[in-house]
Amino acid sequence: MANVVVVGAQWGDEGKGKIVDWLSERADIVCRFQGGHNAGHTLVVGGEVYKLHALPSGVVRGGKLSVIGNGVVLDPWHLVEEIATVRGQGVEITPETLMIAENTPLILPIHGELDRAREAQNSVAKIGTTGRGIGPAYEDKVGRRAIRVADLADRATLEKRVDRALVHHDALRSGLGMAPVDRDGLIAGLEAIAGEILPYAQPVWMVLTEARRAGRRILFEGAQGALLDIDFGTYPFVTSSNVIAGQAATGTGIGPGSIDFVLGIVKAYTTRVGEGPFPTELDDADGERLGERGHEFGTTTGRKRRCGWFDACLVRQTCAISGVSGIALTKLDVLDGFERLRICTGYELDGERLDYLPTAAEAQARVRPVYEEMDGWSESTAGARSWADLPAQAIKYVRRIEELIRCPVALVSTSPEREDTILVTDPFAD
Repeated sequence: MANVVVVGAQWGDEGKGKIVDWLSERADIVCRFQGGHNAGHTLVVGGEVYKLHALPSGVVRGGKLSVIGNGVVLDPWHLVEEIATVRGQGVEITPETLMIAENTPLILPIHGELDRAREAQNSVAKIGTTGRGIGPAYEDKVGRRAIRVADLADRATLEKRVDRALVHHDALRSGLGMAPVDRDGLIAGLEAIAGEILPYAQPVWMVLTEARRAGRRILFEGAQGALLDIDFGTYPFVTSSNVIAGQAATGTGIGPGSIDFVLGIVKAYTTRVGEGPFPTELDDADGERLGERGHEFGTTTGRKRRCGWFDACLVRQTCAISGVSGIALTKLDVLDGFERLRICTGYELDGERLDYLPTAAEAQARVRPVYEEMDGWSESTAGARSWADLPAQAIKYVRRIEELIRCPVALVSTSPEREDTILVTDPFAD
């Protein structure tokens, strides 16, 4: 059976939640493989709106196993609150339906405190973090001082892990004018939450390996977007983990040969939350119109998203890096009624034409988009479920995007409702 990885191919907020929910009907297992609760997915199912941050999108579908992989950093207190919220909406979540990798690093209160303090005092250039401790938690992971889910099961080990972490954190806090960490209070808090987290802990790598051998379909769900990848994104205005498709393997413990299809989620225009370069950003009426029609406010932060024309140059780049097999083009209906549309096909930098975004931050900030224009369409695409429902000019727009990004369209989404989807290629097809 085919296994599918879903990744965002822009700066996030591409509509991954709906697509993962739509695909989960065909999947047996849905896995989160990176990121934390800084990314949000909004699902609309039968008129009910679910806002998920740490939980995989598959939790709202009965009969699916949802997995939080070791590539995620997990705030256990937030997870418990999110589980309670979703249960309050009628969703059953038990250790039979949700699993957390034993080697998943934890986000502690001290991570959020450090995150917010550093961002507040950064007079050089703000990164635009959500302040939820994601970056500092990943720093502790690679610094080999993280507390992981399995550590909650043993008091002696937990104390050793906390003491090692505090040697680092208390020194940082002193430099920032912050009080030392309350060691005993932190340990007490972890012990209190342990009983609510440990029932979900499992050796995920083993469970997924056995599931694959049994022919079960696995859907791997990424957070954020490829342009926020720690290595290949618009550094330093990025997240603190690898976002691209290759992380699905290391973030869950399943080999890369187990991935059969990579689906890149791409919005029909471009948005970004927070700081950093954005070549096609619009500070005009068209940008405002995109934001209003697309309801462009962050699920997690509520921050207004920056909006711009579709950047085919960037998407071509991210599709290559993630090995995207096909894209899901979302929010096509937001473009309804525009007389003229623009697509960025490349950049100019100091009189030179580029067909990729340069690595240097200074160069990224100075590139100018090169556009081609197309006629728009006046008819509505909202709710379309087949090519026959789309205006001819909308189909031309989709086909031109395919040509420019050198990747086929597998799905087209025309509203937040899961059934308003045009299927071109089934990612789960054997």
